[in-house]
Amino acid sequence: MVLHPKAKVRVAGQEVTFCCKASGTPVPKKYYWYHNGTLLEKKVHRYGSRLVLRGLAPEQAGTYHCKASTEAGAIKSAPAQLTVLAQGQQSCKPEPEPSLVELPSECPQDAAGSRYYDVGRCPPAPCAGSPADQSGCGADAGRCCGVRRMEMREIPCAGSLLPVKVVAECGCGPCAQPRILVQGRVTAADTGEPLRFGQIFLGGRKVGFTGYKGSFTIEVPPDTQRLVVRFVDRQQRFVDAIKVLPFNRRGGAVYQEVKMLRKKEPVDLDSSRSNAILLGEASGREPVGELVLPAGAFLRPSGEVFRGTVKASVTFLDPRDMATASAASSDLSFTDTEGEIVPLRTYGMFAVDFREGETGAALQTGPVEVRMDAGQVQMPEHLQKMKLWSLNPETGLWEDEGFLRPAGGSRGKREERTFLVGNLEIRERRLFNLDVPEDRRCFVKVRAYSNEKFNPYEQLEGVVISLINLEPQPGYPANPRAWGRFDSVVTGPNGACLPAFCDGQRPDAYSAYVTATLGGEELEAVASSPKLNPNAIGVSQPYLGKLGYRRLDHDDPNLKKTAFQINVAKPDPNNVDETNGPIYPYRSLEECEEAPVSANHLRFYRVEVDKYEYNVVPFKESDLTSWTGDYLSWWPNPQEFRACFIKVQIEGPQEYMVRSRNVGGSHPRTRGQLYGLRDTRSVRDMLLESTSGACVEFKCSGMLFDQSLVDRTLVSIIPQGSCRRTAINSLLREYLNRHPPVAENNHTAAFTMLAPVDPLGHNYGIYTVTDQNPRLAKEIAIGRCFDGTSDGFSREMKADTGTAVTFTCQERPAGRESFFQRLLTAPAEA
Repeated sequence: MVLHPKAKVRVAGQEVTFCCKASGTPVPKKYYWYHNGTLLEKKVHRYGSRLVLRGLAPEQAGTYHCKASTEAGAIKSAPAQLTVLAQGQQSCKPEPEPSLVELPSECPQDAAGSRYYDVGRCPPAPCAGSPADQSGCGADAGRCCGVRRMEMREIPCAGSLLPVKVVAECGCGPCAQPRILVQGRVTAADTGEPLRFGQIFLGGRKVGFTGYKGSFTIEVPPDTQRLVVRFVDRQQRFVDAIKVLPFNRRGGAVYQEVKMLRKKEPVDLDSSRSNAILLGEASGREPVGELVLPAGAFLRPSGEVFRGTVKASVTFLDPRDMATASAASSDLSFTDTEGEIVPLRTYGMFAVDFREGETGAALQTGPVEVRMDAGQVQMPEHLQKMKLWSLNPETGLWEDEGFLRPAGGSRGKREERTFLVGNLEIRERRLFNLDVPEDRRCFVKVRAYSNEKFNPYEQLEGVVISLINLEPQPGYPANPRAWGRFDSVVTGPNGACLPAFCDGQRPDAYSAYVTATLGGEELEAVASSPKLNPNAIGVSQPYLGKLGYRRLDHDDPNLKKTAFQINVAKPDPNNVDETNGPIYPYRSLEECEEAPVSANHLRFYRVEVDKYEYNVVPFKESDLTSWTGDYLSWWPNPQEFRACFIKVQIEGPQEYMVRSRNVGGSHPRTRGQLYGLRDTRSVRDMLLESTSGACVEFKCSGMLFDQSLVDRTLVSIIPQGSCRRTAINSLLREYLNRHPPVAENNHTAAFTMLAPVDPLGHNYGIYTVTDQNPRLAKEIAIGRCFDGTSDGFSREMKADTGTAVTFTCQERPAGRESFFQRLLTAPAEA
């Protein structure tokens, strides 16, 4: 499906056009349209690939999708939502929805003991198209609900007034068109070496190369539903990696680690004899099966039989080895006869590469045989359904090559075994799979949070949640027999729903291993020992007990805390305890996606070093559509986010909070006005005694949102303790002196500067990273800052490397306020 119908909003009486387009051989000519899953009559609506509905009535609202078919098969489009408003009904209410931000710690709490303040938000819902909007199938930027007007408020906080801008009115305007990116790194699954200058293909089109360290950035084309990317090693050391990469439809970048499987060393075969190559004999296990190549099976692309020595490399990916899951190709899906994309459960996949011994030219084969050991299939119902599949490298979908049928025993010591035997011819396709379609399916609800408080309004979007389906050994849930498939989904504003195999009769027939990453950083799962805490895990008893929730370090505290395992026990519809998540039947995807935050769900959270951020103009970094163009916006450009950090060294007996206060410095519209505050706790340097370091974010200097004048942000760095400034980086001081105006630094308990416009680097103690995703820009900058280099990355603080300013702090005499406290209680005097 190359064009999917798009969501539309119309007023009753207007008309709407939905379009879809499929490609294939032969070219699809038959199209069918469905409303809420029911086929629309062709005679009544006279549709082809385009569906036009005139004089809309309210009951025509709902989901629409199309199906295209030929004798080769069928494919369904993604559904599009049609909203039909009554005459005079507003799709964008002028009153903003509630949205809470946390105020700084020195602000008073309200009557309920909360320090949160409602700044309002406008939901980015689509607005109704005008009657003249005849965009039909073209690119429709559309109109969306957004901020029409903001108001400045002032909140009394510790003797001064804290400014905050709140949404006063919402209205319709042009929709934001954020760029959607996937970034990451491609490395070898065995050694971690990077794929240097590998080719990147989208569909059949080459779109670029990986970098020297294996890094890549892909801009996701508009209207993409499945992002199928092929990474090719030009030196042919690795099997081509065909990946279906998750992305965030709401904009910004998602980070992915891609693993490539090293090709097996080729063996020499005599093409005039029959040959057998074992599949999965490595690491002392019984082989899963074998590939039998009869005499005369090798062919040149012209069809001529090849006679001579063949260099044969057959690389088997064995799901009995848990470490191979990340290197598997595609997302193990196929299209059924109805055109739906549905999952497979793998018993192993193999990549073949046959070449002429003399010239290295690629060879194909005539009919060859794949024999699979039936003893390796532990679920008896799978024996009848086992098929052979080949991967379509452009769609990332597996296509049926035929059934595997039971046959007699094999040679030698394995004679008593039963084999499943299938036939195939090896032509252009080089990647094959032993799989069964598995229809016992559910969804698992997972949410990610910015900290361990699990506040509903502190959920993280853009987190990649990955789920690997495991087949546990009976009685040994922690030691799985094999993995069966894997899926990755990106969290939205309401979490993520991950497909998983499940079973209603045996809760432990399938288990799932779940992880979460944000910008390459692993998030932490909730602990399962010394005892389960249902309130923290997010699932109530007794269902939690049935799921057998275990964090990875449950039995061994030395293991990582970044994954959990559960039994995917299909909910019993007659048991009220199991009807509220976190597992949902496959037909209840909508219920899972729209479940309230109070419903059962599984959780990950970010382990924050004490950190606090306050923006005068509220902005949720995980939702780029929440950006507002304002002179006081922390990030002035929603297409490009520049993160700036300063490294502070602290000599003192403990760890200290360090604040950056950021106000307008040189721009006539913002001079003296607050942009925001950042608080960060210093991190101890493990190698230096009584020394810690802090990487503190500040607002970068540069153009404000109108892109007409530069503002040099006036940045004050203030440790929250009894501290005095003892050193300033000499290169930074020189730079600031050469680029006036120079900020006064007459108080020794702080460091003040008009922030540099240039991205200076580690020699100055300033770290600057630009990216299309604000979180990713900050993560990379923090990693460099901890490391004290301009291109490294560390999570261990090297406090005396690449620093900008040094403070010496001591324990304060009892009863004496620090400068920081005096600044809060008596700002004018301080």
